[in-house]
Amino acid sequence: MTPDCGDAGGKANDSPEVDAFLAHLGHERRLSPHTLSNYRRDLTAIAAWRQGAGRGTDWARMTTDEVRRYVAWRHRAGAGGKTLQRELSALRSLFRYLLREGRLGFNPAQGVRAPKSERKLPVTFDADGLCALLDQDPDDDPLALRDQAMIELFYSSGLRLAELVSINLNDIDLEDASLEVLGKGAKRRRVPVGAQALAAVKRWRQVRGLLAAADEPALFVSQRGRRIHPRTVEQRLARWATEQGAGRHLHPHLLRHSFASHLLESSGDLRAVQELLGHANIATTQIYTHLDFQHLAQVYDQAHPRARRKDIDGAT
Repeated sequence: MTPDCGDAGGKANDSPEVDAFLAHLGHERRLSPHTLSNYRRDLTAIAAWRQGAGRGTDWARMTTDEVRRYVAWRHRAGAGGKTLQRELSALRSLFRYLLREGRLGFNPAQGVRAPKSERKLPVTFDADGLCALLDQDPDDDPLALRDQAMIELFYSSGLRLAELVSINLNDIDLEDASLEVLGKGAKRRRVPVGAQALAAVKRWRQVRGLLAAADEPALFVSQRGRRIHPRTVEQRLARWATEQGAGRHLHPHLLRHSFASHLLESSGDLRAVQELLGHANIATTQIYTHLDFQHLAQVYDQAHPRARRKDIDGAT
């Protein structure tokens, strides 16, 4: 019978091993008091669970099976993957210290993994609603034209905030309708620019000289004439959404999510979306985008040679 472990949140007796371990972290590794407090909290909770389960207080007697039982119990109680990863990290560190001190022959927490955290689907903007907002003509004010161009580029090309801010005048080819962006890991990629975004950029470039300093290479500049700051972009997008009556907060990554989701739903080409987003791993693209099952079923029915059902007479 599994012991009642309901008192795992209670306070365990002070442990000389934990005290020595935390002193080691504080003096030799110079960890912050906040980090040390987190280590103590997690290890105290684990010790309390062991006491409640009748497993004693000697850390040197803890087994790999016991570590797995603790993780399983915490998971059933609702602890998330990140929380369990943190607690396992505290255990591994403690056992490494005890190994160094000759108290253990192996690390019982090594190799024990926490359950993966559930990944939430990214929030996206309805395609028709977003297009209706973007179709509203901006004022002739240079800042309004700049903001319209930034928003169109975010949605047209699936840019990250840092990528948009880093764009220089010579990075965009108005004739070829393409843009070279500097992505993560200093990797450059070329992405297409849609007709509406291209028109918005052209309108902005006509008035850019009213704000930009003569020697400023950035495509998008602030009122001071220098490359626009990421925080300013976020603020301007939020302000634009409020003024247009969007009814929700608008931020750069929401536009990037929407770009990926809308493109994938229409094309079903995951590899192409991966390239456009600049993802090194296609699994990242699968996290950032989503398809409803109906669309997947339609693609399957149309593409798979054994998917088409035959009627009773054998006709397709």
